[in-house]
Amino acid sequence: MTILRVSKLVKRFGGLTAVGGVDFAFPRGKISAVIGPNGAGKTTFFNMITGIYTPDEGVIELDGASIVGVKPHQIVSMGIARTFQNIRLFGSMTVLENVMVGMHIHLKAGIVGTLLSLPAARHEEESVYLEAYRLLEFVGLQELLNEQAANLPYGAQRRLEIARALATKPKVLLLDEPAAGMNPRETAELIGLIRRIQEETGMSVILIEHDMKLVMELSEHILVLDYGTKIAEGGPDHIRSHPKVIEAYLGKSAVEGDNVRLEVVT
Repeated sequence: MTILRVSKLVKRFGGLTAVGGVDFAFPRGKISAVIGPNGAGKTTFFNMITGIYTPDEGVIELDGASIVGVKPHQIVSMGIARTFQNIRLFGSMTVLENVMVGMHIHLKAGIVGTLLSLPAARHEEESVYLEAYRLLEFVGLQELLNEQAANLPYGAQRRLEIARALATKPKVLLLDEPAAGMNPRETAELIGLIRRIQEETGMSVILIEHDMKLVMELSEHILVLDYGTKIAEGGPDHIRSHPKVIEAYLGKSAVEGDNVRLEVVT
């Protein structure tokens, strides 16, 4: 069953077509990946899904409803959350506060209730604290809840960004190069965390990632872009041996070899 569908999606910047007519259906409750060489249009693709860019052509549907032209904060409230290739935390705020910020779209008490310390506002504030702490436990950061986000190690900052995205209660979680800059231990922890998110919540997860080991280990469905167009789609075994994918990553001469498979790209 499909949760997110794109049809004939196009985005141009001047004379450059960054994404050209892409069609893909992301399955509900699964881990999918969008891969491709640098400049393939992957982040532009994510930016259209999250409302940062408006497509020049095409359709984006979440649970059958169009989200083209919808503002980014409204798309978050509809159920799509994301992390970014370059970490975007509030460095001067604590770890706990960063997660609590992610919950603001669901708060009901309002500024007046908070200022007057009305019972409903106090109850909501307590609920927000408890939920933020639960999410920090989920990503393994509960012991650092009062630490400033800027002081966290790099891998912990990545996990905090994921916790903040989860705080918005998404149906679909988009992760833009979540393993970028991580060492092997941090990457292994990330793989475990992403798998837990999918298994324990049933959430749909979509990755952009250059680490092919991570992609092939986690993803059931893969979309491959090159120069803004779809060149392949399918499961890991199909993708790692697909001639067009191998050519895009390794060059045309690699396709001429026998039994060439795409394993790891750094």
